[in-house]
Amino acid sequence: MTTEDPLERGRQAFARQEWAEGYESLSRARAGGDLESIDLERLAVVAYLTGRDTESTAAWERAHSALVDEGDLGAAIRCGFWLAFGLLNRGEFARGGGWLARLERLVDEEEGLTDCGEKGYLLMPVGLQALEGGDASEALAAFGEVVELGRSCSDSDLQLMGRLGQGQALIRLGETERGLRLLDEVMVAVSVDDVSPIVAGLAYCALIETCSEIFDLRRAQEWTQVLTRWCEAQPDLVPYRGQCLVHRSELMQLEGAWLDAVEQADRACDRLGDPPGQPALGMAFYQRAELSRLRGDFDRAERLYRQAEDRGRRPEPGRARLLLAEGHTRRAREAVEAAVSEESSLVARIPLLAAQVDIALADADVASARGAAVELAEAASALDSPAAEAMAAYSDGAVLLADTESRQATRSLRRALGLWSEIPAPYEMARTRVLIGRACLDLDDVAAAMIELGAAREIFAGLGAALDVQVLDRLSVEPDGSDRKLTRRQTEVLALVATGMTNRQIAAELVISEKTVARHVSDIFTRLGVSTRAAATRYAFEHGSEPH
Repeated sequence: MTTEDPLERGRQAFARQEWAEGYESLSRARAGGDLESIDLERLAVVAYLTGRDTESTAAWERAHSALVDEGDLGAAIRCGFWLAFGLLNRGEFARGGGWLARLERLVDEEEGLTDCGEKGYLLMPVGLQALEGGDASEALAAFGEVVELGRSCSDSDLQLMGRLGQGQALIRLGETERGLRLLDEVMVAVSVDDVSPIVAGLAYCALIETCSEIFDLRRAQEWTQVLTRWCEAQPDLVPYRGQCLVHRSELMQLEGAWLDAVEQADRACDRLGDPPGQPALGMAFYQRAELSRLRGDFDRAERLYRQAEDRGRRPEPGRARLLLAEGHTRRAREAVEAAVSEESSLVARIPLLAAQVDIALADADVASARGAAVELAEAASALDSPAAEAMAAYSDGAVLLADTESRQATRSLRRALGLWSEIPAPYEMARTRVLIGRACLDLDDVAAAMIELGAAREIFAGLGAALDVQVLDRLSVEPDGSDRKLTRRQTEVLALVATGMTNRQIAAELVISEKTVARHVSDIFTRLGVSTRAAATRYAFEHGSEPH
């Protein structure tokens, strides 16, 4: 039975987790008169859950004031915590800090609260600040106390947030397996509705941020699927905000859902831009730039990388890869090498080192690429992450391929392909198959090369990776008849010789060493019975070996 009373409709909608209806009805009820403190709390919650942050803040403020007047300081502190939490997450640090100071004063003035769960809510910012400041031991102690306070007061939200913090702190302390077990336990509680929806969204966002930090992408994908089903049961819910949207976009990009990734990144840019000054906005611009680069929109990518840099997010390795794609190899190399030299974080160095390998190979500097690949392998081993190990195996294979060790390269590349397939990461799988195809060409296995390159092209085309398709088409020169005198790779080299390229330029174009190009050119001269590049070029044009 329905009721025309907006307050009662709002209460019933809240109980059914119909958040949009709850917000509309409770808002109408408040417009018609004052609400009780419990209903003001409900209004704050439904406003937050439907993405109305400003309205949520106002409702938390009114609820807090009403509870103080009623003498229920414990509930008032809980409301104040969520009020401050929302402000701090949106980058309003002065206002959020002011509210935390107010809450601490209330605790100090009320002796009865010293052992209550509400004190645990005030310990949460202490733990988070220690975690962000690099003192994981202090954070672990603070979050442990939060768990105990939550347990003593039977507050499941507080216990879960404490365990979440403990898991993050343990990972920072190097106890990764133990920390991940705690995070998994937290997500189980979320999936069976043991906590409030606000805390559920908070837990998920913390999980995928942590998984991104340690490259545990498969765990992030698994829990994303679980939480997606949970969200589908609450269609009005807006659980992902700001930095969380950026990480979701990264996961969608990895999984090959590029259009969805673009949508999430755009939403992140919009949400983090209002109010201005939110610290994760640079991350959002960088992620949007990455998607533009991969889709071939270089002008937009460059603008977005600049916006990311203006907001404190280093634009490498993305912008360095963009420079490489635009043909500015030397500038790309200088940019990525500077970024590597300035970055001390093991995790942050991994994608930088992977880019350094690719760019050094494009500049025909196999020795430098090898050094970066070795460091990348060491970092991946220390991290014990399948995604990082896949990046290291790919880079090792690329270096071996450039150093004419094609058979060994194939083994590393097959390992990389297997790791990427398990995640799965279609774009990275396609990139790896391109190199496997090149290795097959070097080994004169044209049939296998065609299979690998064809599969890679199909993936690139499906993703919308237009530039990769173009590059692959240029490298995939079809045989010119059964009486063919040259191998497939030699035909590629000859086609580029015919354009007037030097050995160094050809090496950069094909991502092989200059020594390998010289060997191919010598073999071409021998097979064709010529002694000059001009004669080889004449053969190329007479026999249809121009570059495609």
